[in-house]
Amino acid sequence: MSAHHFQQLGKAVLQTEAASIEALTGRIGADFERACTLILSCNGRVVVTGMGKSGHIGNKIAATLASTGTPAFFMHPGEASHGDLGMITEQDCVIALSNSGETAEITTLLPLLRRLQVPLIALTGNPRSTLSEMADVHLDVSVEKEACPLGLAPTSSTAAALAMGDALAIAVLDARGFTEEDFARSHPGGSLGRRLLLRVRDIMHSGEAIPKVPVDASLKQALLEISNKGLGMTAIENEQGRLAGIYTDGDLRRTLEGDTDIHAARVRDHMTPGCVTIGPDEIASAALTLMDEKRINALIVTDDDGRILGALNMHDLLRAGIV
Repeated sequence: MSAHHFQQLGKAVLQTEAASIEALTGRIGADFERACTLILSCNGRVVVTGMGKSGHIGNKIAATLASTGTPAFFMHPGEASHGDLGMITEQDCVIALSNSGETAEITTLLPLLRRLQVPLIALTGNPRSTLSEMADVHLDVSVEKEACPLGLAPTSSTAAALAMGDALAIAVLDARGFTEEDFARSHPGGSLGRRLLLRVRDIMHSGEAIPKVPVDASLKQALLEISNKGLGMTAIENEQGRLAGIYTDGDLRRTLEGDTDIHAARVRDHMTPGCVTIGPDEIASAALTLMDEKRINALIVTDDDGRILGALNMHDLLRAGIV
């Protein structure tokens, strides 16, 4: 088999699956609306079930629902008949996946689900199947053909079912008013979670770790403070305990370009007054944005009265995974 033939087969699979998903757009109608309404009105959890490849797809749909504001979990239909059906309560809603609509492990559960009176949403490729007829809402995810050249391996059918599950999850997400911060709360270990949940106070240097000197300090004292604290700058504090300015490595280079006597000079004569600051409750990613906009590498953290609460630099953002 030539490399060119591999490419042809790969493209054919993608084209077939893309066509199967595209065909679903014409089936988004009243039944889809009813399915979304059932999920939104569910006071318990959405229980997703499916056997074999449909089970793998169902697991992914449950995970997508759970991460986008709809409490959900996957229940294996084979285990359900041996005790796991107790996971379902009268407050729940069930989504069942079966391409044929006749999967034995699923159909065995149908009388029991009806007895519990839980709403049932079916995703099948057969609108006249047992599952589709017993469901409260049926979503047709049938495909013209599988991408498998033998027409056997579930490919287009699983892609279509997954896409319909995504459509349900995202439609419900939007109806709930789900936000980026909501998403971050369920993904605290991901980069988005870090960007949206971490606050400046979580990563700033505070207490004795803050580089600061009084406004009447010598330039030599300021340089020692920069060296000792390792943030590439020091805050300058006035007599009232508020921020008067900042002295940075860049300020030092400019100072050295002149004839300044470092031992005799006072830091107030060389500092940058009215420097850029940030509040402790700002999200850490806002500090990154501010640094980029102002082309600076460090920030002083102050309260509303200008009192110095902390300091951070670009390295702190890197360590926190914000950059």
